[in-house]
Amino acid sequence: MDAALQKQLIKAVAGTVIAHAEELTTLDQAIGDGDHGLNMKRGFEAVLADIDGLAAKPLPDALKAIGTQLVMKVGGASGPLYGTFFLTLGKTLPAEPTSVDVARAFEAALEATRARGKSEAGQKTLLDVLTPVLDEMNSDGADLPARLKARAFAAAETTVPMKAVRGRASFLGDRSIGHMDPGARSSSLMIAAACDVLEG
Repeated sequence: MDAALQKQLIKAVAGTVIAHAEELTTLDQAIGDGDHGLNMKRGFEAVLADIDGLAAKPLPDALKAIGTQLVMKVGGASGPLYGTFFLTLGKTLPAEPTSVDVARAFEAALEATRARGKSEAGQKTLLDVLTPVLDEMNSDGADLPARLKARAFAAAETTVPMKAVRGRASFLGDRSIGHMDPGARSSSLMIAAACDVLEG
């Protein structure tokens, strides 16, 4: 991947998280610690601060560096989860990935994130977006970026009627029903931002 596209992708993903920080915090105030937006914003501001250095690295090294920043800067459960996701992507993707490589690396990153959180899809977490997005990657059809974006947004919506059984939201029991999971929302935003860049 050339440095210009890599920089564009990093800027878009980081920028959308930062732009939606208040929304993510509001979602988290309903069913969590209320700090998801602020924590994610802090992590991606650190990523943006080194964007030229990250763009100059080979793609695997850039992804590992982003994962390390998120582990160090994002608090709560989100830092280790997103950090694990990006670190595993970096360990798995080649420098010039094909679409098959991307799907394979995404699956490895999803599995590592699932193991880190000791969670499964259906428990009202970011896995409820990442899992159907992987399914979409492995399906046939045209306009993959548009399909991934639509699937990610729709999957985040499916967390609204779910009852949380993992994380702090699970303490609320039935009161967690009726709210979108903030991790699902941040995942959908990042996937959509990357897809927008790839669509051109």
